[in-house]
Amino acid sequence: MRIFEYLFMQRAFVVGILLAAVVPCVGMVVVCKRLSMIGDALSHTSLAGVAAGLLLGVNPVAGAAAACVAASFGIEAIRRKLPRYSEMSISIIMSAGIGLAGVLSGFVKNSANFNSFLFGSIVAISDAEMISVIVVSVVVLVLFLLLYKELFYISLDERSARLAGVPVGIVNFIFTIMIAVTVSVAARTVGALMVSSMMVVPVACAMQLGKNFKQTVWYAVGLNVLFMIIGLFAAFYLGLKPGGTIVLVGVAALLIIFIGKRIVFGKQE
Repeated sequence: MRIFEYLFMQRAFVVGILLAAVVPCVGMVVVCKRLSMIGDALSHTSLAGVAAGLLLGVNPVAGAAAACVAASFGIEAIRRKLPRYSEMSISIIMSAGIGLAGVLSGFVKNSANFNSFLFGSIVAISDAEMISVIVVSVVVLVLFLLLYKELFYISLDERSARLAGVPVGIVNFIFTIMIAVTVSVAARTVGALMVSSMMVVPVACAMQLGKNFKQTVWYAVGLNVLFMIIGLFAAFYLGLKPGGTIVLVGVAALLIIFIGKRIVFGKQE
């Protein structure tokens, strides 16, 4: 195929498929913990890290990662202080992140570099960035598999998990870093404004098909990889922006699943 004759598309597929496999694993736990908007909060905060990195002459991805880690711990700290209103922590951190990004971006001389993080540039990713994505993806996947049972218990009920002997504090600490690093890397490829959709939409699709937690995770990963492949093909041959195309493919699939289930179950009734 002509699409694979280009080195930048080969890198895009490698990076895209890896991220498509990792993001839903994190997203599944996030959705079950009723923190679906955390992707938005972290991705917007990552822009502040990007701006800071550009101003200080540091790798923007490293700046985004640092900002996301700080924001993740901020959300967790506020969530513990306000357990009955845990979603408020996301809004507070998102507001702070957007405000800081807005102020810092005004001092960035090369706005093109900053704007590339808004909608991503998966087809313009460098070899060094591809290696960082590979390393992060492998580490996050390994941690997810090692902590699968603990994350499963915590995602359903932290109090019951603590009574069952799960080290909730340590697991939450590790998972917080997993989210932050995943979001910061994904923001560079699919775009900061698209990360949350990539984290939640495939999980929403999988929840319509899966019968249990494990099956839903597998469906979410498989569907997200499919969305990524279809989105990259469509973006290449139709001349579209890859990040937005990938997200729209996922949203279209969710609508099709909703309509399909309604037709099937409607006929059964």
